[in-house]
Amino acid sequence: MILDLLFPNRCLECNRIIESELLVCPVCFSQIQFTYHDFLSENSLKERCKLLFPLENAFALMEFEKESLSRKIIHELKYKSREKTGNILAEWATEYLDFKDEKPDLLVTVPLHPRKTKERGYNQLHLFTERLSQSYQIPFDHTLIKRNYYSSAQALKNRKRRLENQNTFSVTKTIEDTHILIIDDVFTTGNTLASVVWEILKRGNNKISVLVMAMDV
Repeated sequence: MILDLLFPNRCLECNRIIESELLVCPVCFSQIQFTYHDFLSENSLKERCKLLFPLENAFALMEFEKESLSRKIIHELKYKSREKTGNILAEWATEYLDFKDEKPDLLVTVPLHPRKTKERGYNQLHLFTERLSQSYQIPFDHTLIKRNYYSSAQALKNRKRRLENQNTFSVTKTIEDTHILIIDDVFTTGNTLASVVWEILKRGNNKISVLVMAMDV
């Protein structure tokens, strides 16, 4: 309580004091560029993913534009030690995400290397995924995919390095005849996501859908 008085929670956009469980004030919330994707219909994320790998369905929560509020939110989650931001993003996602009759069998996160997890203190996708799991009654598995190599932040790699993703990931257990929803934070080129997907597809007759917190536009 004393900390709340000394260091009140402030809106990421306008710096106005807000309730502790919020990220932005109601006024700035209206500035977030939600995609309003329909999970089962054609949308821009699905079109881009289908150029890289076979896909059932896709959903992006927000647009990830330069200097946008959504970018600030993702950066708070990944780099500012605000792990609980994942819970808030999951709450927003459930307002727009309707699986209808195509509910996946399993939620799987794109992993960090253990060294990166230790440096950051958490994987930014875990709370988000666990809240979705609870809301939709879908099991999750944070260990199905393993990242084999430690590397610098994806945003700092040049295009050549982005394309060198072979053997970056491996599947740790048998997985067959399963509809898997792969969850990541931001979709940019899609190369990292594609590396994860192809490892899963090589293991059995699995189906893939994709969910990301934000997509570059």
